[in-house]
Amino acid sequence: MNAALEELLQRTRLSARDVEEFLKRRSFPLVEGAQVTFVYHGRADRVRLRHFIHGLPATAPFERAPGTDLWHLSVEIPEGSRVEYKLEVARGLDRRLIPDPLNSREARDPFGANSVVYASGYQPPDFTVPDPEARLGDLEGFHVASRAFAEARPIAVYLPARFRRQRRYPLLIVHDGEDYLRYAGLRTVLDNLIHRLEIPSMIVAMTQSPNRLEEYADSAAHAEFLTGELLASLEERYPILPVAAARGLMGASFGAVASLAAAWRHPGRFGKLLLQSGSFAFTDICEHDRGPLFDPIVKFVNAFRKSPGRPAERIYLSCGMYESLIYDNRSLVPLLQATGMQVRFREAADGHNWENWRDRLREGLSYLFPGPLWKVYE
Repeated sequence: MNAALEELLQRTRLSARDVEEFLKRRSFPLVEGAQVTFVYHGRADRVRLRHFIHGLPATAPFERAPGTDLWHLSVEIPEGSRVEYKLEVARGLDRRLIPDPLNSREARDPFGANSVVYASGYQPPDFTVPDPEARLGDLEGFHVASRAFAEARPIAVYLPARFRRQRRYPLLIVHDGEDYLRYAGLRTVLDNLIHRLEIPSMIVAMTQSPNRLEEYADSAAHAEFLTGELLASLEERYPILPVAAARGLMGASFGAVASLAAAWRHPGRFGKLLLQSGSFAFTDICEHDRGPLFDPIVKFVNAFRKSPGRPAERIYLSCGMYESLIYDNRSLVPLLQATGMQVRFREAADGHNWENWRDRLREGLSYLFPGPLWKVYE
């Protein structure tokens, strides 16, 4: 238990004012080395921590300080970790899952917001914070008339600062691009890394599927859209380098599957893959219990594991150690390496979330698209 909290609880008479003063003077959760103490203050019959660490019980009960509305729970979280969580607060038959009222630190995703605890040793990387000295790239949009989908699909395109029509640029196509922009700060990351010369000035096209769970699960139509229709439209509109080695696909979760599947179906179109927390479920050595949505993915991954070919030349693969998908991603690494492709794999003390994926972008992008690390003159 946190030393200050333990001292408070040892008082013979603990008043409401004592509790208020304790809460006012501190930031929560309380972090001391590997020990993290969560605190809740309010009327409740039960309070539980709901975290997102695979392999541990999904909930843990708080203890109530006698005679007060102060609840607390101390747990061990490895240093350098970043963990998202909520509190489950029960009053009679009413049970609510809420962000931590004492913690202002939140991470958002398409489903809402989670509270976040930074374990000792973790800080958000500086490349995720807007740099006033970095010139800003532009965002513009257009629609691709798709025969594969029988409709027009919107595309957002990042153009780097100092963009010139007379130059040619590397290309990266990003699955769930709007989500990467909104929840992973992709535009800020690109601006910063280009400004620091860690990646070259590049064009980044962002797609967003209205039916991603089906289209990203090794859909032939989606692969054709990417490698044929979208790529052709981008080449027509922008000065893109005409070689596969300068083109990449990127995605997280199902988006990682879509990236690998499209490159596998159409080898030679994209030379680089950035795959984050890929949903690479397979059953060639065991059964899966992830439900019918994963059946097309399992069919693809089984076939890929049997005959991977050489879908790209360089792959960056990352996954959170607190995800159930870590085992699937780990098992893919030696298979990828055996093909002769250049592969870098990173595990993070984090879970299946956008800020985990954000924090890996510097290493992933600079590994696939290394920039000039010397002074250049315009």
